[in-house]
Amino acid sequence: MRYESVFEDAVAKVRREGRYRVFADLERQAGRFPWARNHSEEGPPEVVVWCSNDYLGMGQNAVTREAACDAVERLGTGAGGTRNISGTTHLHVVLERELADLHGKEAALVFTSGYVSNDATISTVAQLLPDCVILSDEMNHASMIAGIRGGRCPKLIFRHNDLDHLEELLKGLPYERAKLIAFESVYSMDGDFGEIEAICDLADKYNAMTYLDEVHAVGMYGPRGGGVAEARGLMDRVTIIQGTLAKAYGCMGGYIAASAAVVDAVRSIAPGFIFTTSLAPAVVGAATASVRHLKASNVERTRHQERAATVKRRLREVGLPVMNSPSHIVPVLVGDPVRCKQVTDRLFEKHGIYIQPINYPTVPRGTERLRITPTPLHDDHVVDRLVDALVDVWHEMGLDVDRPQLETALAAAS
Repeated sequence: MRYESVFEDAVAKVRREGRYRVFADLERQAGRFPWARNHSEEGPPEVVVWCSNDYLGMGQNAVTREAACDAVERLGTGAGGTRNISGTTHLHVVLERELADLHGKEAALVFTSGYVSNDATISTVAQLLPDCVILSDEMNHASMIAGIRGGRCPKLIFRHNDLDHLEELLKGLPYERAKLIAFESVYSMDGDFGEIEAICDLADKYNAMTYLDEVHAVGMYGPRGGGVAEARGLMDRVTIIQGTLAKAYGCMGGYIAASAAVVDAVRSIAPGFIFTTSLAPAVVGAATASVRHLKASNVERTRHQERAATVKRRLREVGLPVMNSPSHIVPVLVGDPVRCKQVTDRLFEKHGIYIQPINYPTVPRGTERLRITPTPLHDDHVVDRLVDALVDVWHEMGLDVDRPQLETALAAAS
């Protein structure tokens, strides 16, 4: 067997489908975000980043940067081991206390990434609960799906945000059987919200636990940045809240917040936690400072919501196909993987605007899109540039469609 051909053929298939990903060789410049230095051969020497998950620009904030430097000076660069073997510094303990407080839970546990926290926690909880069945929203993130698979228990998929379908599935299960409902607060590609209160009502009615992924909401919603559940006064009703330190908090890592018993069980049993070197002191110090800052400051959240609303309005005013999104995510429909990549290439090379194309399997085929993420640091000047560039590329590539066609396409994608 020619082993190399297997991998070459796999990549060739991705290329034929227009899904091949090319990394932009960019260098963010502290204090100048959203501008970044371009090290690629294509495009201008500087570009404006419009697809970062550093939603509030906290990766650039002086509070966060100074805390990272201080942690390195005091503790060094690496954690020195897994959390069980010399890798738990006092900074880790403090961060977990801050996160538990943020969500009004008894305890919290920090992981190396949001993917790991979802995978490790869901699989561990599912394996610990006897005869467990997981009910999962069909639009859940890949990391949640990985955790569900790792749990090796029966699963039932309910249609996205379809409460009637979820209740129908719950009715078919014995009341005393262990059940875990897994869903998200903000679905990152469409930008819609999960039905937190209604799902918690069903969980209470049918004796189920709830697992809420808040990765695209923590830091950005609620009086202290506790996410959509905090904004709606529902944190106490959710069994396990999962979040990330890598988006609004501008650092790296994932976490869960829950009862002391749940957190201790995951800490003691989950391989994805036990066998992984813990986060470096610089990351933990910066994350702690970021969480504390956003608990007290609403300036970033207020500005962020205004910027997202402004970009949506400006793009709609010029007739671009902005998909319906009540959150901070600004998805612009293209509907074809090859064209989607061509649009982003043209934006980068001609206009110095970096937006990554979003294609299958991240989104369903036929709903390929641009995913634009404004931040508080995207001023009116760069918004004007974005609007002008998108209009230019849309016209140049012949992507214009008449209004009835546009409405039909948007309805199908949303």
